[in-house]
Amino acid sequence: MKELVNFILQYGNLNQQQIELITGKATELEIRKDDYFSEAGKISTQVGFVLDGVMRVCYYDNKGEEITKYFIDENNLVVDLESFQNSICSSAYVQAVTDCKLIVFSKSDWEELLNTIVGWDAIVHKIIARALMQKIDRRSPLVSEDATTRYLSFMEKYPKILNRIPLSYLASYLGITQSSLSRIRKNIR
Repeated sequence: MKELVNFILQYGNLNQQQIELITGKATELEIRKDDYFSEAGKISTQVGFVLDGVMRVCYYDNKGEEITKYFIDENNLVVDLESFQNSICSSAYVQAVTDCKLIVFSKSDWEELLNTIVGWDAIVHKIIARALMQKIDRRSPLVSEDATTRYLSFMEKYPKILNRIPLSYLASYLGITQSSLSRIRKNIR
């Protein structure tokens, strides 16, 4: 719980009573590797904070190919925001890449925190803004750089994730085939 509190306090100040209210609403959840935190076609009903493990957000394109949009590791929130906020069916899957330990909040508890804690909405908006900037930062190079450069950038930016994810997911994220990724990795060594 300490990790969650430290994470939140990066974005604003809370008193002890507010912190206790937040931690009182939180529950721990373990998700086994390959299981889903939320699924396409369903409404996302919880916000999670990753304590341990790696998750990914993925979808299927119009050819039925699985595409990894991004990875989420420790000390980050995980939520299908559009589905969660608007109570609409999700178009993506949030899947555990490794066994994961999360702290989760139900939609009703999350909304209660928003309605009870003064300044909580401002903290949440700052967290969302940071996550959106990270998402843009992750995706932008994928459009303009060659595959080797994209792989090297991934290695540099996400060294903690690299050896914890299957190569098929990484290849999908980088927008290349798994055999191309294997060639790139072989040429770098």
